[in-house]
Amino acid sequence: MTVANGAGQEPGGKGKQSVRVGVVGLGRLGRRHAQNLAYRVPGARLVAACSPLDEERTWARDTLPDLRLYDDYAALLADTTVDAVWLVTPSALHAQQIVDALHAGKHVFCEKPLSLDVAECERVLAEAARYPHLQATIGFMRRFDPSYRDAFNKVRDGAIGRPFLVRSQTCDWNDPDGFFVRFAPTSGGIFLDCTVHDIDVARWLLGKPRAKRVFASGTVALHEGLREFGDVDNGVAICEFEDGRLAVFYASRTMAHGNDSGSEVIGTAGALSIGRNPRLNRVEILDAHGVRNECTPTFFERFEDAFLAEAQAFVAAVRGGAQTGASLADALEATRIGSALRASLASGEAVTL
Repeated sequence: MTVANGAGQEPGGKGKQSVRVGVVGLGRLGRRHAQNLAYRVPGARLVAACSPLDEERTWARDTLPDLRLYDDYAALLADTTVDAVWLVTPSALHAQQIVDALHAGKHVFCEKPLSLDVAECERVLAEAARYPHLQATIGFMRRFDPSYRDAFNKVRDGAIGRPFLVRSQTCDWNDPDGFFVRFAPTSGGIFLDCTVHDIDVARWLLGKPRAKRVFASGTVALHEGLREFGDVDNGVAICEFEDGRLAVFYASRTMAHGNDSGSEVIGTAGALSIGRNPRLNRVEILDAHGVRNECTPTFFERFEDAFLAEAQAFVAAVRGGAQTGASLADALEATRIGSALRASLASGEAVTL
């Protein structure tokens, strides 16, 4: 079904000068992406959106500028006014939706992960190789966070000598309403949903080494419903790389204070940390309880600037610039390591890749 919500042509006959984007998936993150593309990304024009849910299409109709609304992905792909698709859909759908977009001649941005299955990732890479003129990237937004980018540049320039260890964590504010339990059947588990970001960061900061062996463990501290799916709400992991370097990961769904995500890189001549104090802003409260600050509540507030910069970079790449985000090959390696961590958690044994 297509619902017309205004004209699809660029005002003033300038449609060819903009990248015309269709967003697929209008959940909590999809809505943020849609608003960025509609109002905050130069060179982009949001012309279509797709969701099977009536309430999400109603939100788009009421909130976004004039665009066409679809309840069927194939119908959006058939829309010749769409240059690029922006996938914010369940992880299990990503691989096939990327392939379908490429077959339709669309550039494609897809939220992480590329897939929950390594073989599916490899299939996507093989298909994408047939379409070198189309941009295809995966949304590992921390690469675009100003602090992570500054850390990357400093590591690259030798500020801490030779980096040999990354410690990185993704820790979400506890949700007592049970969102993570409801999400568990399709999330792939805590390591493929959360730690996949830290995996990408570690490889990026260490120069993209290949993983050799991993070990993972975890516990259910609060959300008992996760046991049914073989998942945990707190997990730890170690990753050994072929060149002898290491990464240590921590993921949590149970933080009391808010989103607490950050990384540390240790080198032969020093170390640097990113996001050590997860503060909401520069305000400090001094009272009888001491000195404290408020914390970023969710991942989006923490990485709001990164999500925007990521979108701007993708649109610039489609318009003729160089790709600067995570490639499909990077995403394949993140899934390979994340899947091995999931297997290690299930078996209680180290997994050799």
